[in-house]
Amino acid sequence: MVRLNGGRGVSLLHHLDRLPPAFARTPARRLHELLPGPTLVHLPGERPAALFVSILQHGNEVTGLEAVQQLLRDHGERPLPRAMSLFIANVEAASAGRRRLEHQPDYNRCWPGTEHPESPETAMMRQVVDEMRRRPLFASVDIHNTTGDNPHHAAVNTLDHAALDLARRFARTVVYFTRPRGAQARAFAELCPAVILECGRVGNADGRARASEFLEYCLDLESVPDAPPRAADIDLFESVALVHVPQAVRFRFGPGAHAELMLDAELDRFNFHELPAGTSFGHVRGAGCPVRAVAPDGAEATDRFFRVEDGQLRLRRPVMPSLLTRDPRIVRQDCLCHLLERIDLA
Repeated sequence: MVRLNGGRGVSLLHHLDRLPPAFARTPARRLHELLPGPTLVHLPGERPAALFVSILQHGNEVTGLEAVQQLLRDHGERPLPRAMSLFIANVEAASAGRRRLEHQPDYNRCWPGTEHPESPETAMMRQVVDEMRRRPLFASVDIHNTTGDNPHHAAVNTLDHAALDLARRFARTVVYFTRPRGAQARAFAELCPAVILECGRVGNADGRARASEFLEYCLDLESVPDAPPRAADIDLFESVALVHVPQAVRFRFGPGAHAELMLDAELDRFNFHELPAGTSFGHVRGAGCPVRAVAPDGAEATDRFFRVEDGQLRLRRPVMPSLLTRDPRIVRQDCLCHLLERIDLA
């Protein structure tokens, strides 16, 4: 275990110079038997500028681990085409199959630029960034799953041309967002092109294969093109609001006698569909709006996007939701959804 500079205590971060032999076939729930906690390992390759890969920031999102394991099995004893720095994040939550444990913050909200208070987790993420800043870096890839019904898509936290070119290589649909703060890709965008892969639900074999193939593509790539994307190559959307259900609001999916907000039982069918004004998200008991929308700059945006009419929570304007989930725990720990609008590349 390494210590933080300045004697501020013991870091959560561990370092390895090689992966345990069993790593390539160990499921996420048993990684704690191999790794003592969040671990950063630098794997050598034929090109020195490293591909940084972040997995298991959310312990129940295992496709990133499986994609890396597939990549390592495919290479066997052969050297990687380029160096790879692998950050294996929330091993503890992975052992329980949870996004995060109750005593933990969301790891992907703790990177430099976060709005969270100082904590061992924010110190750890700053330590990772500082260490990678001292190394030659090629690109950064952060791999996630979604709990709702979402197509495979990529996301970026900047509109850097190189990042957009990498993102479109994974999926034609790309989302640009700047809130929530403290995301890994935003912190690494200061160092190199940085992208997020959203690989659909856990267990989706196509998502795992696409993520592994994308990592292989990045390892083989000599340089990332730095030209603006063509409209023919990408569908680019901006997150214009992040939607939460306030803690004081009781909600459920489907009818509920004690719920103030009864969301559509199949709400995630709306993901990545451009919806007209007036679309209902569910039934409301009471007159007040039971959700809160926050603009990228942190400003209140609820009245811009929602209204309560005839007992229904309705969209006030055309918009496209993403990351809608039917998992109440995820709604509480993260958000109900993002609201997206198309970016006109012209």
